[in-house]
Amino acid sequence: MQRVAIIGITGVGKTHLARELAARLGLPHVELDGLYWGPDWSRSPREVFRSRLDAALRGDRWIADGTYLTRGSDITWSRADTLVWLDYRLPLVYARLARRTWQRLGKREVLWHGNRERLAHHFRDSPFLHATQNHFRHRWLVPELLGRPEVAHLEVEHFTVPRAAAAWLAAVAAGDGARELPPAGAAARLQAGESLG
Repeated sequence: MQRVAIIGITGVGKTHLARELAARLGLPHVELDGLYWGPDWSRSPREVFRSRLDAALRGDRWIADGTYLTRGSDITWSRADTLVWLDYRLPLVYARLARRTWQRLGKREVLWHGNRERLAHHFRDSPFLHATQNHFRHRWLVPELLGRPEVAHLEVEHFTVPRAAAAWLAAVAAGDGARELPPAGAAARLQAGESLG
């Protein structure tokens, strides 16, 4: 496991897991949001983002967090050897989003390219709305994308509860490695609506 892509809806905990995994395995961490968002919350044009993503993931070892299913998953997933999908219940994600929002607002945390989260953003471009919409969208789109032959090599870890992800992280850090799951079987089970976590 040298190149890991971590996906999931906003607020699910992708970056936290990526940082923990990168620290324990000694791998570089690439945050896709940092490639997409520019100063003053400007959105990178599709080809600019894809060019940055291509350059960032040319190495042999990395942990990448960020979903961007229709903008760059073909690049990320084709180069990854492992895909981790955090697929938690919406009430849990809402609670995490609320906690993250208040922390960022209270600490005036600086994000990518000097951006700071502002309360006004939640009325104009609510992450809670994005989380809700993408939760249901990902349930059908992720299995569909995993069924493509160009990503059949991926080892898929699908976690529906945080304790399963935490146990996996502990096992990986202890050197036990990830579970052996045939990629084709993983995609088939996802398409059937079964959990892999």
